[in-house]
Amino acid sequence: MKAVFDDPQFSFQMLRLMGSASVGQAEVGECLAAAYRIEEGNFESWYTEWLKTARRVHLYADDSLAGGHRVSAREAYLRASNYYRAAEFYLHGDPSDPRIKELSDNSVSCFDKAMDLLLLSPERVEIPYEGITLPGIFYAVDDSGAHRPILILQTGFDGTIEELYAGAASANRRGFNALTFEGPGQGRVIREQGLPFRPDWEKVVTPVVDYALSRGDVDPDRIALIGYSFGGYLAPRAAAFEPRLAACIADGGIFDFMGSRIPPGTSREEFAQGVRDNPDDLNKGMEEMMKTNTEMRWAVANGMYTFAASTPAEWMDKCLDYELSGAAEKIRCPTLVIDGEEEASFPGQAKKLYDALTCPKEFLLFTAEEGAGDHCQVGTPLLSQQKIFDWLEEVFEKVK
Repeated sequence: MKAVFDDPQFSFQMLRLMGSASVGQAEVGECLAAAYRIEEGNFESWYTEWLKTARRVHLYADDSLAGGHRVSAREAYLRASNYYRAAEFYLHGDPSDPRIKELSDNSVSCFDKAMDLLLLSPERVEIPYEGITLPGIFYAVDDSGAHRPILILQTGFDGTIEELYAGAASANRRGFNALTFEGPGQGRVIREQGLPFRPDWEKVVTPVVDYALSRGDVDPDRIALIGYSFGGYLAPRAAAFEPRLAACIADGGIFDFMGSRIPPGTSREEFAQGVRDNPDDLNKGMEEMMKTNTEMRWAVANGMYTFAASTPAEWMDKCLDYELSGAAEKIRCPTLVIDGEEEASFPGQAKKLYDALTCPKEFLLFTAEEGAGDHCQVGTPLLSQQKIFDWLEEVFEKVK
């Protein structure tokens, strides 16, 4: 779906921002006003205009708070947080760029201020993990302390914990507690702790489940995990080795992270050997493509940043470890695999994951006619939540 820009990468990110208006994390008018000032394909122009927007809306929030207008302040802080995230999005080509931390800090600060202004504020938590902690946010339905089902939400290749607010709020409206978190390669964990992605994601999710079960307000028999985007690999990988999950949702599903990039007629083994045998040629070719292809320029820069790779070839080599052969068939909990009719990031991968599963499973295809055919239904979050949560409610109802 084209959203303002001809450039597919800019268009998708624009749709992602406008879609978040339905859950209060953006305004369509503010998004369009910024977009019309952005130079097509120019990362610095994208940064400049979203920063202007974020700062302006941040001031709205501060003024409302100073005047005692708590609801208006909360709504503006929530939008400002998302606009700061957008401003930072294309800066990862230089991991030492000080703007990355500054904008990330501003996004987190505005989000926290918005959450503090809710009638029931969510709880920022630190989840023990291999001698350190991972950032999490626990969203309780109410303050009763009652045992409730819980949905654990995680993002993927480029999202943040603050973006997961929409799914967490949707869970609360349906009577589920929610726990969002960031793992290695994501959000504050890569920006502040420098920990890159790891393929054995169960080592990340198991401590998160441990934390959830340490609380007195979680039903231990009704724990579900959802992963968005690259999380469509990470969540199923974790579910293969974490038996305490009662349900897993992959939106959208990924069997092989590099599978969609392998040329037709080339085996995975041949592709991997080519990456490892010819890194110099691969680096030169990818660097040339990055000069004219915005999607490639962003994906490689963000990939090198979040995987701790020094070259494009090294990043691609690391990506080859993210594949679910021998793991998908180990999943035992009911699993929902989601695909989009116009999926561009990982075409064909959801069906491969679904076919590899031997557990109770369902395949959910969103269509272009619904306005939901793009990657992760970014333009239709309410429709997406409706179908996902309807499935999850039915799964939880069957738990003895």
